Amino acid sequence: MATTMGRHFVGAGHEIVLSSSRGPDALAGLVAELGPAASAGSRQDAAKCDVVVLATNWADAPEALRGIDWSGRILVDGTNAHMGEAPDISADGVARSVAALEGRTSSEIVAKMASGARLVKSISNMPMAWIQDFSPQKPKTVLFVSGDDRDAKALVIQLIHSTGLAALDLGSLAAGGAMQQLGGPLSAVELHFVQRIVR
Repeated sequence: MATTMGRHFVGAGHEIVLSSSRGPDALAGLVAELGPAASAGSRQDAAKCDVVVLATNWADAPEALRGIDWSGRILVDGTNAHMGEAPDISADGVARSVAALEGRTSSEIVAKMASGARLVKSISNMPMAWIQDFSPQKPKTVLFVSGDDRDAKALVIQLIHSTGLAALDLGSLAAGGAMQQLGGPLSAVELHFVQRIVR
């Protein structure tokens, strides 16, 4: 996710800071490929950006969020709540993962881990392979967006639109998050925005 969205953001003229649990040196090749608009830093460095995208495996999210003051920061939850050591996308595996949330959305759990963050759920509703066309003529693939902070959500929508992708607001973090999270009715649904011309 960090690689794919990083390319979209850089292509749209944004500057990005990438962080890895293996340290900045592990990202040297990717940063060189993305060019001068990309840099590598610590978790704390990445958290200073205007918008932070949590692009970790579910099991790694607590460590990625730990020790950072998230108060007032815009955090995009791009995780999928796969339970177990490896993602299991079978029907049974998804059902077990959803049951383990005990009626909560995965983003509500992330919001508790990043207390004070202006949390927005987005980017996780599809395999990243679906949006790896980085040309100006790429399809306007729909990324869903959910959140309770109207201004934070509006900024994330604007950011997604700037890349040439399309953002669709599903409403609140709880209701909208449930629709797009793993196992939800809009999870792994590929939609494209097509402008209709009325004559």
